[in-house]
Amino acid sequence: MKKIINEPKNVVEEMVSGLVAAYPDYVKQVAETLVVARTDDYEQVALVSGGGSGHEPAHAGFVGDGMLSAAVCGQVFTSPTPDQIHEAIKATDKGKGTLLIVKNYSGDVMNFDMAKELAEMDEIEVASVLVDDDIAVEDSTYTQGRRGVAGTILVHKILGAMAREGKSVSELASYGKELVQDIKTVGIALSGATVPEVGKPGFVLAEDEMEFGVGIHGEPGYRREKIKPSHEIAQEIIGKLKAEFDWQAGDQYGLFVNGMGGTPLMELFILFNDAKQILAEDQIELAFTKVGNYMTSLEMAGASITMIKLDAERKRLLNEPVHTIAW
Repeated sequence: MKKIINEPKNVVEEMVSGLVAAYPDYVKQVAETLVVARTDDYEQVALVSGGGSGHEPAHAGFVGDGMLSAAVCGQVFTSPTPDQIHEAIKATDKGKGTLLIVKNYSGDVMNFDMAKELAEMDEIEVASVLVDDDIAVEDSTYTQGRRGVAGTILVHKILGAMAREGKSVSELASYGKELVQDIKTVGIALSGATVPEVGKPGFVLAEDEMEFGVGIHGEPGYRREKIKPSHEIAQEIIGKLKAEFDWQAGDQYGLFVNGMGGTPLMELFILFNDAKQILAEDQIELAFTKVGNYMTSLEMAGASITMIKLDAERKRLLNEPVHTIAW
């Protein structure tokens, strides 16, 4: 294992410390926690998300004006504890309630629900939106139902813009539940990821192998095979997304190609271009596009393709300016 770290057990604490030191105009650390919160003042419903670390810039990179109020950083690939989530809720509450944005993993769901109950005892109104955009497999290692992956970032963006415009907790929760049904993702892996305290990759692929449908924690996908050209990878993923959306010529969508951490931007742009060309054949109008590393899996080589069904309102909200580290 080669990593630029000190003690493996201290990576999350040192990462959070470095992040807030590097970007003090954006974020601060809530004392005695691994919670990263906005430094600016605001009067709106607070948005809190988070999960296991190792997915940077998710979620702390999306804390700031127009997106999240706080992100809770669990240990690597491990859900944050209920007390840490509770501290994030308390630290960001402005008297208007809190919306929790939770990826669909059993540990995250349980711990965010427990934190919600604790906050309600403090008389803070709390609701949650569960993100399950990964259509690759129905159930996986850490889930009942589909996993929450890169599409979570689009949920942060759209609901963050709505919260800034003054929407209530109930309005955000109701809209969020509809929104996640219109966001779908499929990922691929070319190599595994190494959790620092484990010291070896979670899975190993041969030099000429790839795996379709791998999760962001290295959960198994749906097929392992010889590496394919980018265009063929895009064809398979877009085919799966098309089957889910059942789109028609002229429909408006957003296309988001996300890197898993170890894939150069050069390759992500090639994959994006191939996906765009395939969608053009179906006469799909791309009204929003994004490429980069947003929801990673440590140093895993690979990528995911996310599509979101758009209307004028979603397009507007996605393009609203924000003040965050990573968007």
